[in-house]
Amino acid sequence: MLVLIAALLLLGVVLGAVAHLPLPLTLAAAAVIGLWLALFGLRERLARRTH
Repeated sequence: MLVLIAALLLLGVVLGAVAHLPLPLTLAAAAVIGLWLALFGLRERLARRTH
């Protein structure tokens, strides 16, 4: 439960910071994070298949 509360607080801080950034910068950061998550997921999926 404490982890959930900490995650929600962190989400609030991040969203508050994003609200002050210009839209193109926000979209670029979102694209970079999304690409990183996609690559991480693909790497994990391939690692599970080999073991």
